[in-house]
Amino acid sequence: MVKKKVKAQADQNKTLDKKTITRFRKILLKEREQIVGEVKQIVESSKEMGQDGIQDIGDEAANIYNKQVLLSLNENERMRLQEVDESLDRIENGTYGICEECGEPIGLKRLEVRPVAKYCVPCKTKLEKGKL
Repeated sequence: MVKKKVKAQADQNKTLDKKTITRFRKILLKEREQIVGEVKQIVESSKEMGQDGIQDIGDEAANIYNKQVLLSLNENERMRLQEVDESLDRIENGTYGICEECGEPIGLKRLEVRPVAKYCVPCKTKLEKGKL
């Protein structure tokens, strides 16, 4: 067990050096910028809906539905933005790349696929199966 922890710490030191963390910070900041841009676009689209003059009941119903869809997208974007901000916070406090459940390093491949990952693959699998 001690060997595993030492190896995990060594792996963490190898995988998340300053250069790697800087790379992930840039990825996360770019994603944050993209999300904020998308939300601004959604807000503008929802403001423009129904602004084109006289509407019948069908047009009004379609516009209400479309606004609801846009608002739900906005909620998804808000959740994505929160995940990105939490990841940036973890970078700042030195816990980025460490599983919040077991304290072991999150694999570099997992972080490359999902830079906002909070859990290593084994813990995430257990969480999804309801075992944690």
